[in-house]
Amino acid sequence: MTEAGLLSRPRAILFDWDNTLVDNWPAIHEALNATFAAMGHDPWTLAETKARVRRSLRDSFPEMFGARWTEARKIFYDTFAAVHIDRLAPVAGVEETLNWLAGKDIYLAVVSNKSGKYLRAEARALGWERFFGRLVGATDAEADKPAAAPVRLALEGTGIAPSRDVWFVGDGAIDVQCALAAGLRPLLLEGPEIRDELTRHNLDPFVVEIMLIAGVSGLQPLVDNAVPLSSR
Repeated sequence: MTEAGLLSRPRAILFDWDNTLVDNWPAIHEALNATFAAMGHDPWTLAETKARVRRSLRDSFPEMFGARWTEARKIFYDTFAAVHIDRLAPVAGVEETLNWLAGKDIYLAVVSNKSGKYLRAEARALGWERFFGRLVGATDAEADKPAAAPVRLALEGTGIAPSRDVWFVGDGAIDVQCALAAGLRPLLLEGPEIRDELTRHNLDPFVVEIMLIAGVSGLQPLVDNAVPLSSR
């Protein structure tokens, strides 16, 4: 893993959304199991939902439901739309960290595989739109994570090019894949299964590129101790 002292101060920080900044698993889980029930599939446990949901709906549902995937999409979104705001909860300490970062002249954005419509509704409900230059969700770009396209869209118009001076903070292998595809610095939230997940996705050769942090609040000491760009 990357050593903290080797990091340069970021020009921008991009964040994953679910399980990084917010907890919306109950709504996702309920909508998935409503979809499974309607489509004749066995339900998942909450633990299975958390472990398996990574890719965007447009990438995962055709594999899961075949020719009926658009029918499944409607069922999922009808259920999700009815409950997602009520079930939404910020991860502890995140708002304080975003407030702190907002005073550091660092561009902030979100790159999520949640549909952009619902992503932006959740940010609005939390009053977090003010923190982010752009909130990029699934289908906003020509491809979703792990492709680099949503990163390019998040940085579009900022004058900031994708580079190791842009940090990507997420909770799963797909976030690392996206960061590497775009040439960013991946920062990954530490979790009990994360190292196994990296191995399953053949990311062991890239471990040296990844900075593990205990939580989003761990960004504060990293930013404070990073090497100023002007001194490199």
